[in-house]
Amino acid sequence: MEIQIKEVQTKQDLHDFIYLPEKIHKGHKNWMHPIYMDDKTFFDPKTNKSFSYCDYKLLLALKDNVVVGRCMGLIHHKYNAEHNEKSGRFSFIETYNDQEVFHALTDYVAKWSKEKGMDKLVGPLGFSDKDPQGFLYEGYDEVNVIASNCNFPYMTEFCEKEGFTKKADLVEYKIEVPDKFPAIYEKIAERFNKNHQNIRIAEYKRKTQFRPIIKPVLTLINETFTDIYGFTPFSEKDMNDYANRYIFLLDPHFIKVALNEKDEVVGSIIAMPDISKGVRECRGRLLPFGFLNVLLASRKTNRLVLLLGAIDPRYQGRGIDVIMGIKMLESAKKYGKTVIDSHLELENNTRVRAEMERMGGVVYKKYRIYQKDL
Repeated sequence: MEIQIKEVQTKQDLHDFIYLPEKIHKGHKNWMHPIYMDDKTFFDPKTNKSFSYCDYKLLLALKDNVVVGRCMGLIHHKYNAEHNEKSGRFSFIETYNDQEVFHALTDYVAKWSKEKGMDKLVGPLGFSDKDPQGFLYEGYDEVNVIASNCNFPYMTEFCEKEGFTKKADLVEYKIEVPDKFPAIYEKIAERFNKNHQNIRIAEYKRKTQFRPIIKPVLTLINETFTDIYGFTPFSEKDMNDYANRYIFLLDPHFIKVALNEKDEVVGSIIAMPDISKGVRECRGRLLPFGFLNVLLASRKTNRLVLLLGAIDPRYQGRGIDVIMGIKMLESAKKYGKTVIDSHLELENNTRVRAEMERMGGVVYKKYRIYQKDL
């Protein structure tokens, strides 16, 4: 049956693009619906500023007028210029177990990218590393958490059959919260307090206390993530959008911020309770009452998901990351959390990986970003 590749142009096309994954993943127990209110904003060039500095294609694959696949093609001009690259990207690709559909979508993006002067196609990779990236290739039996891909094994097989090879691997750690903290933790805290009296770790009880510090925290992320593959700095609007997207889900008890004697942000760790069970229960539909499922899940879960973390380069190597990690573990234990999920870390980010392992983390999922010469 002939495969037709169609660009998203109408509201119905966009609807088909957004809701196709829940058809493909019907019965996939570990997959989590997106929050559809977010998706409708994210995939609309009128509301998502990221489209303004990228060439893009939102694509549907059809067989006999039935939608059987989707993909977003991107050329991120700003990122390419800053990193001296000529890469096109494929992202948010979904297909049934059909190699021909996968080929038709990625081939379309490859040819389009080449026509635009690109010499490489990479993916899955969206506007930045803050979007779901890479295909899961180890840990298929584990539950999916927010902002990460949960694909079937056949997607990695399709990539390899299409001639894609490894660009970068990412790992995800599971950190068990200990019932009893090792004595070394107390010694580290004592030594830190003695040697760094000009640095204090701020902790919060209410969201209103944390809101004024959101922009300084995200500004610090901009300053420290420059060498992270796929990272795109937050703009002023991005900061507002990111805060508005996650603020209602954040529990202030799981936000730790390091401040110097001038009350400047020099480090931070932000985690959120895992909401995956609630999102599955409401099938990604927050209205009219789905948000109650999400809020209830965030209160009942025993799992935390790390969202962001950074240390000012001027203050690295002083133990700030260790002391914030200890305080995060203490809060997790106090509020009944038994597991912390690291979210995705680049395989070659040895410094962050060492911190995860120092906290007892064990890799339990692996993802791969692929590449192919055009």
